[in-house]
Amino acid sequence: MSHTETKNANPAPLGLLGFGMTTVLLNLHNAGVIELSAVIVAMGLALGGAAQLIAGVTEFKLGNTFGGTAFCSYGLFWWSLCLIWLRPFGSIAPADGAAMGFYLLLWGIFTLFMFIGTLKHNRATQTVFGSLTVLFFLLAIADFSENHTLKTIAGIEGLLCGLSAIYSALAQIVNGEFGKEIMPLG
Repeated sequence: MSHTETKNANPAPLGLLGFGMTTVLLNLHNAGVIELSAVIVAMGLALGGAAQLIAGVTEFKLGNTFGGTAFCSYGLFWWSLCLIWLRPFGSIAPADGAAMGFYLLLWGIFTLFMFIGTLKHNRATQTVFGSLTVLFFLLAIADFSENHTLKTIAGIEGLLCGLSAIYSALAQIVNGEFGKEIMPLG
């Protein structure tokens, strides 16, 4: 009787691509390069939201509390942000600067503690979470103060954050395919 061993795939690249690609698109908007449009909302719902939820649930199934919490939380962040933009709640007031400031501040605090958790991870993961922490706090301050220049600066920083996540995802895929480090993660 033969015994075949099942190898589990790494769900992190899917989650990181979902996060990174959506973050790049949104921060092109924050930096003033493109308008907020159906492109960003669709990417937020599909790749930012759904792909990260799939990756997160898979991480939980593999016993990775950090990865599961991160991907599920940020996937739901994208869904909640898209709902804020789409405003499907009838007579409930839309989000103003103060409400968005508190929303982003809470995500910044959560992300700061997730960043602390990355201190046991590679430099690429630390870069993603460190830059995301800075991004959330910059966006919160920009919304509280209604400072357009600060939002543009946050957008540029957010591009770096999103690109770092894309790099981490692609490095994990390439390294996994070759069975050795081709693209360093630190």
